[in-house]
Amino acid sequence: MSSLQSLVLSNNKIKRWPHTVISSLTSLSSLKLDNNPLAEISSTDLVSLSKLEVLDLSGNASALPEPSALSALPQLQELYLRRMKLHEFPNGLLDLKQLRILDLSQNNLTTVPEGIKNFTVLIELDLSDNNITALPAELGLLEPNLQVLKLDGNPLRSIRRTLLERGTKAILKYLKEKLPAE
Repeated sequence: MSSLQSLVLSNNKIKRWPHTVISSLTSLSSLKLDNNPLAEISSTDLVSLSKLEVLDLSGNASALPEPSALSALPQLQELYLRRMKLHEFPNGLLDLKQLRILDLSQNNLTTVPEGIKNFTVLIELDLSDNNITALPAELGLLEPNLQVLKLDGNPLRSIRRTLLERGTKAILKYLKEKLPAE
C-alpha cells in the first residue's frame, strides 16, 4: 500500500493513532480521521506524512498534535480542525505556508493572532461558531487571495453587523484600512 494516496477513516472508533498502517504510507496526500475518539497524536506520528496535502482531525477533541508536529507537514494545503475544543489558535499552524483552506469552526477560540497574515495563499478561512470578539487588522492583508471568510456565531464587537453582512471582501477591506500607514 505504499502508493496509497488517500485514506478515509472517518466516523470509526479509533482511539489510538494507527502507527503501523500510516507510517508505511509515504505517498499519502489525504488523511481523514475525523469523528474518532483519538486520544492523542504525537509529533512522531506525522513525520512520515511529509507529502500530506489534506488532513481532517475534526471532532477529535483531545487529539491535536503539539504545534511543532504540524510543521512536519510542509505540503499541507487543507486542514480541518472543527469541534476540537480548541481554546487558542494552534501556534504550529502559522508555519504552514501552503495552507489554502483552514477550518477552525465550532471551537472555543477567543482571538486570532496577527501572524495570520503569513497565510498568503489562504483562500478559505472558517472561524464560525467560536468566541472571537475582535479580528486583527493584519487579516486584511489576505485580501487579494482570501475568497471565503466565515465568522457567523462569534460575539464580534469590533465590526458592525451591516459590514459583516456585506461579505468577505468588505470585511477584509475594512480591516486592511485599520492597519497603520507605513
